[in-house]
Amino acid sequence: MELRVLSLYPDQMNIYADRGNILFLQRRCEWRGIGFVHDGAGPGEPVDPGTHDLFYIGGGQDRDQRAVAADMVASKQEAIAAAADDGAVLLAVCGGYQLLGHSYQLGEEKLPGLGIADLETVREPGARLIGNIAIEADLGSGPKLIAGFENHGGRTYLGPGARPLGKVVSGHGNNDRDGLEGVRRDNVIGTYLHGPLLPKNAWLADHLIALALERRYGTRPELEPLPDELEAAAHDSARRAAQS
Repeated sequence: MELRVLSLYPDQMNIYADRGNILFLQRRCEWRGIGFVHDGAGPGEPVDPGTHDLFYIGGGQDRDQRAVAADMVASKQEAIAAAADDGAVLLAVCGGYQLLGHSYQLGEEKLPGLGIADLETVREPGARLIGNIAIEADLGSGPKLIAGFENHGGRTYLGPGARPLGKVVSGHGNNDRDGLEGVRRDNVIGTYLHGPLLPKNAWLADHLIALALERRYGTRPELEPLPDELEAAAHDSARRAAQS
């Protein structure tokens, strides 16, 4: 088996330790003898929805999001939507999460989104939402805690066709009002948690790996357990930082 991963705009959307998430996926595959293929797709480069099974887009500054939003809609929207509809895994973090929705309102400017999740993001007056955060999420095996760090000026509001990734235990979440964080649609996950996300939540990395391999090979594999003492310590540290 091999895991086929595509990073979307790796040179533009990479400010929140996003490469750490990719490296963590690679190591967890290698430790289990699973092949790992990693490619990138930048501005103007097309995407084949069937070539990769796990898509990743990270965070970027406003100027990068402006450039990426227009290019992604023009050159990749249809392919990414087709991949998501066909069961591919898509993990979008922070700025990438904001681009999953219909639009991102930045003052008088509205950035277009992929439209594959029913949500809108607005830059509203007020302080940035910054700090350690923990959420409770149920991805099919019972409630589990996801811990990380958030730093975003946009407020995200889910529409009636969207369900959250989880409920905020400690921190701000999507908008610091409704107690919700992230979005989940089939195998698409959007979240504001970074720092990086996956090394602090090894179980989530394994969940995404298994989903992606299931899409490629037809059955979800039982991943070999790994000695995760360091990963558990990182998770516990993140939980304590969020006071959860």
